[in-house]
Amino acid sequence: MAQCVQSVQELIPDSFVPCVAALCSDEAERLTRLNHLSFAELLKPFSRLTSEVHMRDPNNQLHIIKNLKIAVSNIITQPPQPAAIRKLLNDVVSGSQPAEGLVANVITAGDYDLNISATTPWFESYRETFLQSMPSSDHEFLNHYLACMLVVSSSESDPMEQFSKLSQEQHRIQHNNDYSYPKWFIPNTLKYYVLLHDVSAGDEQRAESIYEEMKQKYGTQGCYLLKINSRTSNRASDEQIPDPWSQYLQKNSIQNQESYEDGPCTITSNKSSDNNLLSLDGLDNEVKVDGLPNNFRAHPLQLDQSSDPSNSMDGQDHVKSASSLHETKKANAGVIHGACLTLTDHDRIRQFIQEFTFRGLLPHIEKTIRQLNDQLISRKGLSRSLFSATKKWFSGSKVPEKSINELKNTSGLLYPPEAPELQIRKMADLCFLVQHYDLAYNCYHTAKKDFLNDQAMLYAAGALEMAAVSAFLQPGAPRPYPAHYMDTAIQTYRDICKNMVLAERCVLLSAEILKSQSKYSEAAALLIRLTSEDSDLRSALLLEQAAHCFINMKSPMVRKYAFHMILAGHRFSKAGQKKHALRCYCQAMQVYKGKGWSLAEDHINFTIGRQSYTLRQLDNAVSAFRHILINESKQSATQQGAFLREYLYVYKNVSQLSPDGPLPQLPLPYINSSATRVFFGHDRRPADGEKQAATHVSLDQEYDCESSQQWRELEEHVVAVVNKGIIPSNFHPTQYCLNSYSDNSRFPLAVVEEPITVEVAFRNPLKVPLLLTDLSLVWKFQPKDVSGKDNEEIKELVTSQPEMIGTEVISEFLINSEESKVARLKLFPHHIGELHILGVVYNLGTIQGSMTVDGIGALPGCHTGKHSLSMSVRGRQDLEIQGPRLNNTKEEKTSIKYGPDRRLDPIITEEMPLLEVFFIHFPTGLLCGEIRKAYVEFVNVSKCPLTGLKVVSKRPEFFTFGGNTAVLTPLSPSASENCSAYKTVVTDSTSVCAALISSASSVDFGIGIRSQPEVIPVPLPDTVLLPGASVQLPMWLRGPDEEGVHEINFLFYYESVKKQPKIQHRILRHTAVICTSRSLNIRATVCRSNSLEDEEGRGGNMLVFVDVENTNTSEAGVKEFHIAQVSSSSKHWSLQKSVNLSENKDAKLASREKGKFCFKAVKCKEAATQSAEKYTFADIIFGNEQIISSTSPCADFFFRSLSSELKKPQTQQSVNTGKHSAEEAVRMIQKCSEVDLNIVILWKAYVIEDSKQLILEGQHHVILHTIGKEAFSYRQKQEPPEMELLKFFRPENSTVSSRPSVDQLSNIIKTSLHYPESFNHPFHQKSLCLVPVTLLLSNCSKADVDVIVDLRHKTTSPEALETHGSFTWLGQTQYKLQLKSQEIHSLQLKACFVHTGVYNLGTPRVFAKLSDQVTVFETSQQNSMPALIIINNI
Repeated sequence: MAQCVQSVQELIPDSFVPCVAALCSDEAERLTRLNHLSFAELLKPFSRLTSEVHMRDPNNQLHIIKNLKIAVSNIITQPPQPAAIRKLLNDVVSGSQPAEGLVANVITAGDYDLNISATTPWFESYRETFLQSMPSSDHEFLNHYLACMLVVSSSESDPMEQFSKLSQEQHRIQHNNDYSYPKWFIPNTLKYYVLLHDVSAGDEQRAESIYEEMKQKYGTQGCYLLKINSRTSNRASDEQIPDPWSQYLQKNSIQNQESYEDGPCTITSNKSSDNNLLSLDGLDNEVKVDGLPNNFRAHPLQLDQSSDPSNSMDGQDHVKSASSLHETKKANAGVIHGACLTLTDHDRIRQFIQEFTFRGLLPHIEKTIRQLNDQLISRKGLSRSLFSATKKWFSGSKVPEKSINELKNTSGLLYPPEAPELQIRKMADLCFLVQHYDLAYNCYHTAKKDFLNDQAMLYAAGALEMAAVSAFLQPGAPRPYPAHYMDTAIQTYRDICKNMVLAERCVLLSAEILKSQSKYSEAAALLIRLTSEDSDLRSALLLEQAAHCFINMKSPMVRKYAFHMILAGHRFSKAGQKKHALRCYCQAMQVYKGKGWSLAEDHINFTIGRQSYTLRQLDNAVSAFRHILINESKQSATQQGAFLREYLYVYKNVSQLSPDGPLPQLPLPYINSSATRVFFGHDRRPADGEKQAATHVSLDQEYDCESSQQWRELEEHVVAVVNKGIIPSNFHPTQYCLNSYSDNSRFPLAVVEEPITVEVAFRNPLKVPLLLTDLSLVWKFQPKDVSGKDNEEIKELVTSQPEMIGTEVISEFLINSEESKVARLKLFPHHIGELHILGVVYNLGTIQGSMTVDGIGALPGCHTGKHSLSMSVRGRQDLEIQGPRLNNTKEEKTSIKYGPDRRLDPIITEEMPLLEVFFIHFPTGLLCGEIRKAYVEFVNVSKCPLTGLKVVSKRPEFFTFGGNTAVLTPLSPSASENCSAYKTVVTDSTSVCAALISSASSVDFGIGIRSQPEVIPVPLPDTVLLPGASVQLPMWLRGPDEEGVHEINFLFYYESVKKQPKIQHRILRHTAVICTSRSLNIRATVCRSNSLEDEEGRGGNMLVFVDVENTNTSEAGVKEFHIAQVSSSSKHWSLQKSVNLSENKDAKLASREKGKFCFKAVKCKEAATQSAEKYTFADIIFGNEQIISSTSPCADFFFRSLSSELKKPQTQQSVNTGKHSAEEAVRMIQKCSEVDLNIVILWKAYVIEDSKQLILEGQHHVILHTIGKEAFSYRQKQEPPEMELLKFFRPENSTVSSRPSVDQLSNIIKTSLHYPESFNHPFHQKSLCLVPVTLLLSNCSKADVDVIVDLRHKTTSPEALETHGSFTWLGQTQYKLQLKSQEIHSLQLKACFVHTGVYNLGTPRVFAKLSDQVTVFETSQQNSMPALIIINNI
């Protein structure tokens, strides 16, 4: 139990005090009423004696009484109504609340730190009032009247006559059978005559004479003159006199029924129903008060349910206690008690009580005890004194007490008033009242035995109860407290006598006694035992005290404390004690909070919310309901829906109190602030037929770090090109979409009249759908003038001026149960300045009659977008985004600091041009190398002209807008659908084999030595696109060489004609996704031709071998490929003719077929005079149409495939015409084996698609660098090298020589044998056959070369002899020559044969070395094809 102001040793004597009746004349009552007090109330503050009192017991021993208190009350002939008592107790409890600012005790138990109110004054007030308001009963005499004060005023005409009348009235009330109430202790009641004299108005001499007359008649011991009202009431304000009455009057003594508005109540039952009066909370008592039935189910003061809006919350036991008490207090607030009394009067009243007790009451009690003692001795025939007989009574064999169950229910047994058993009880009660606990215990014990023997259970229970209390209060504690006496008494009262009031008194007393002995567990069990359904208030108070018992134990039982506080709170709530209910729940919440008891926490918060709402503590109610909703609730959907509706109802009431106040912060739905994304610009337009808008940036795209970096590099690249290779220091990459991954440290720039979209990520944690209506952004705007300065008046506009910032409102936004959903909210800035997006504002509500929404169609209103709101409240949530953690400096690393995140604080800048790009007939699938013509439409949708349009891509080989020579026809996409993407010319079929020559410069196609092929200017007419204007340009696409899915990024860059200080340029992104499938695989090699002379008499011919394989597996519906044309492109070489042996001109390749082509290549005529960037194109046609390869788009894609090569700067030739240095000579040798011949294979593919035949076109490029080395149309996959053993060696410290490689040196000299293919010789005439052979040596380099020709056979192996036979070179076997630069020298040789056969003449070995070098290298001529000669015999 909680701590009490009084100890149990003080509590019990104060609860059982001698009762004295007061009977006043009307005039006497009028005198006291001048002080707004009745006579009994006047005495109340002075009823405790200030000194010890002595009396003698029956054994003539002196007995000392300390702190004796008497209770004086007006005579009321009607017993108090149980309903009135209940109302009083309710008012007492509700009127006693914890003091404001009271510091609670902090109790630490385990890991709990609890703030607990140590005292419970409401319980003490309840207990005091309860004990004082106990109705008198026949089985005990503790609150029967012992004496009666007869009070008459001295101002009456005949006071003595008045005293006689009052005496007769008292006698009539006590002895007339018409009055069963009040109860009197003994027939011979002490009468004490009091003459009341008004000092200020009365005649003091007359009063004294009357008093003398009284003393003669009634004796000095039996009368008293009390002088009061020493000052007149009009002097009341002159000096402040203390008011000791107020604390007593607030408690409204039950006996003083005049203070009740009900007035005196009449009882309908007859005299024999006295027993019913004992049942204060009577279950079966049908006494009516104010016309209301008196049963515990409906409180007599219960509010009318129809008039109470909160009846749904508060159940059945709503009591108007607080309000009625408030009215009483209000009525009493202006009243001054004792206004006519001085401090001297106070002392006179105190002296009067002393005199009455010393001279009247105590002698009367002492005499009564003696008489009772004598009566008992004479009746029982016992020895002289009860004291001497106690040993006989209590010693010897004890009769075991029968258990309650064995006893018959004889609670209805009544003893006559003169019964000796009742005399013993009377004596015991008298001894108890004057604190003679030893004698009282002995008498109670005796009476208990008698009552049990008679099976008078009500009497027995009363005796047991008081015996236990007496035993506890005995000085020196001769015997332990008999708790079992109390248990038996409680059980008897409750179960047999059905009297809960007496049982409650037992419990209250016993619990206090057990608490004083630190037996908290037993006390708690006792308190809990008496909780029942008949009285919610009693149950609540007892449960609360039991909870305090649990927490005050040696090892506190925290969870039991909390559980019983919850039970107490529930019962307080049922009893209408809302404040106490709320307090209990709040105390218990400390235990359950944050410990994972989520359902218990929800229940407590819900109840706290309801109680706070009932008490109009709306902020607390909102806070409690908020807790239920924001924690991850484990409640069912129905329960969550109920919580949400309660919350909305409370919130609505709060908002109605201050309609003009700031909008409240709503707890639902959750907002993931860091996931907020901000997008600057218009939404992307959807595809319109063949017209497809650029993908640009949109909120539908997922963030990709790698992709973001690629776009950044593209933008940096184009900015560097525009700024002549330097990126400006103030350059920052354009960010159209800001998210948690982007750099948000700077204020983003937005353009006026372009929308800003904020994507807010909502999450509904509940299992019920949430409906947000009128959802929009909250913002703050600071406008600036055109010069960028603040306006003179800095206005902070919040969602109020749409002419500055337009705000989009989403009328309905439904979030299903436990769903995460994003809302995209737009702002339309119409003025430049600084914008700050603060948060979102919306009406939060739930859907009427639907708890869960599964899927889209679960709600009937989903498709129409109309939902019936059950209730909604307007509120807001702020978007507060924490920036990234700083981790650069040492201070930042050692502390936790976060940088700014300014994505919600854009600066609105002046107008800028806005470009939109549309792609027409843009393919999604291509064959590798396929050429397709599409169109691009550029539209300026702003009010500013744009210029400097460029496109940048990492894959420039994928597309082209055509070179400077391109003819932009046809202009319309529809006219080009069935035309070739190439520029073609119909040719004469007779000149098919010869090559058609044309030329082009790479500069015309944007490719040069210092050019940036990735940055391509878009050829706009007049280079400017005016507002609202649109331009369509052709765009040729070529499928990438590798099969698969390709993402190709285009970045369009453009500027405003009018330079802006903040935004220098704008960009538009487009990502094209192309799926390519396999087409042709091409391999080519080049080798020197053996013939040293051609038709034009010049040397230096080459043979080009091209292998074409159809690798398509027909998955794209490709039927066959036709090789339409093979073209060459080179600065120095060109294809001359096709040397295919077959006459089949139709070069078709079906699936998986291979074809081989051989072409002759010759040096260009103008090689010496051509500029470095001029390329010669030669076309060899296999059909009827020539594709002019030197024009767009063929040349464009060719030059783009070369672009990586052309990025390397060409080595400049030395101006010095003298002797070349060794390095230059070596470079010349290396050039001998290099060739810059490029082959372009143009093809057509026949495709069957939807039973239509389409013709696709394409081209592949093969770049030939080295003679004899195979080249491919696309890079071959490298096989992973096999594992090799590690080699450990020490590298030699030699300088890196600039010597050419063996392969390069072997190509210096080109050899060619000229001889007849067959030679006829008559061997029978001449045995030796001599054949003349010419060996031509050609120096391919531009350096002088020493050559050694060795004719001796190197190979003498038998295999070689078998194969070719043997012959002999005649004449000189070794020649030494020096060949000048590009010189051709012929040697005349003779071969000698001895018989017929086929012979290989390719045996001469040629060695070469540079004139200024030492090392000799053998040429590779002998490794070429054999020179076969046939010798015939004739």
